[in-house]
Amino acid sequence: MKLNFQDSATSVMEGIIDFHHDVQFYLIIIVTFVAWMLFSIVYEFGVKMYIEKHNKIEDVLHARKLALVTKNVTHGMILEIIWTLIPVGVLIAIAIPSFALLYSIDEIIDPSLTIKVTGHQWYWSYEYTDYENEKIMFDSYLVTEDDLKLGDLRLLEVDRKVWLPVHTYVRVLITAVDVIHAWAIPAFGIKMDALPGRLNQVSLYVKREGVFYGQCSEICGVNHGFMPIAVKVVPLDVFEIWAAAQLNKE
Repeated sequence: MKLNFQDSATSVMEGIIDFHHDVQFYLIIIVTFVAWMLFSIVYEFGVKMYIEKHNKIEDVLHARKLALVTKNVTHGMILEIIWTLIPVGVLIAIAIPSFALLYSIDEIIDPSLTIKVTGHQWYWSYEYTDYENEKIMFDSYLVTEDDLKLGDLRLLEVDRKVWLPVHTYVRVLITAVDVIHAWAIPAFGIKMDALPGRLNQVSLYVKREGVFYGQCSEICGVNHGFMPIAVKVVPLDVFEIWAAAQLNKE
């Protein structure tokens, strides 16, 4: 069982992973400090309960010493300022890269290729709309267990994959015809809702070749778990050969 992120294939996913690691660093420091404070207080001031039970003179003296040391701590102005400013600084340190990441996700660069994705119950339709007077259109269905070949991934293989060129700016337009779906590919850092009557847009720039899988990530009905996504990223010249073959097939 894999508990970590998938290997990133886009700059957006690299940013998401880096941001996650940064936040985890802050969380570890905060949890360690709070746990140390908690156990220190419980240990030190637990002496009072021990005094009530045993009433030993040395413990009474120790308790009085603690009282003298801590009598100004509960209302120390400097301490109040410190434990207010430190969380503010941590939040700012988290917010700045978070806003930068959100901006990079929403940034739209002039695309070289546009794909329209349409969600159905329960399959995906794809259209390549950049070709004069013609379109590449096809539906993508789950490959059932009986039709799987050796090495195929159960519940992730499809009969027709989406082909994309590597190192190319791609615009993906996402919609649905019946209920709400979500087109999500973890390695790309993409999860965009497919809403009936609305056209959502997301940009994509894949940095390495390979086959990448995703699934519908919005509960859309009884077969929600059976509408996977498979994207094959290839060199530009290979993509052009594939596209020409698809146009001739049409």
